[in-house]
Amino acid sequence: MSENMNKQAVLTAKNVTKKVSSPEGTLTILSEVTFSVQKGESVALVGVSGAGKSTLLALLAGLDLPTAGEIWLGDVNLTELDEDGRAAVRASNVGFVFQSFHLLPSLNALENVMLPLELGGDGNPRGTATKIMERVGLGARLHHYPAQLSGGEKQRVAIARAFATRPAVLFADEPTGNLDSVTGEKIADLMFDLNRNSSTTLIIVTHDSSIAARCDRRLGLEAGCLVADEKKPQ
Repeated sequence: MSENMNKQAVLTAKNVTKKVSSPEGTLTILSEVTFSVQKGESVALVGVSGAGKSTLLALLAGLDLPTAGEIWLGDVNLTELDEDGRAAVRASNVGFVFQSFHLLPSLNALENVMLPLELGGDGNPRGTATKIMERVGLGARLHHYPAQLSGGEKQRVAIARAFATRPAVLFADEPTGNLDSVTGEKIADLMFDLNRNSSTTLIIVTHDSSIAARCDRRLGLEAGCLVADEKKPQ
């Protein structure tokens, strides 16, 4: 990959292939996927179930390694790092929002948001977490535990936690999948607002066509191949 492309892109996949063994033999989950994403872009990964979207998301985030190809986060080649090295890069550059929230039940909402700030050495984790909780409309819910929150409130906490460290890239895997349509739309509004105002690049796996339509780009996967790369009309 050229040094020039490295400087321009916050995230690059180059000929990414993922194969896994199965009783039926070797299965190809992804095949030579290549694209790059610019800082601040919002990108939807779309396709039917089994197309390879979540596998690609895990590879882009450094949670797994491709069988072949390269993944670059900024100027760091994730595919050259061991698990500890990738974890260190994720801690300082990446945020996650999942369909099932992944909040720690023993911590209240504020403490869930404080956790990555404390691990990252933030000088005032409580103050930073409180500000972003207020920004997502949960100033009155700081000391509520996950079991005391609605699904929409849990996802707001998860988004606050993901954005708290001002990551270069936020990965969201079906972030509205467990929410009703009205709540899901509010959560989407929140993610896109934070994306615009923080310059965080947003990569979303979604089946929701309305969310995909709001992204700057739509990457379509079919049977592990990249079959569409469409920019939103200006």
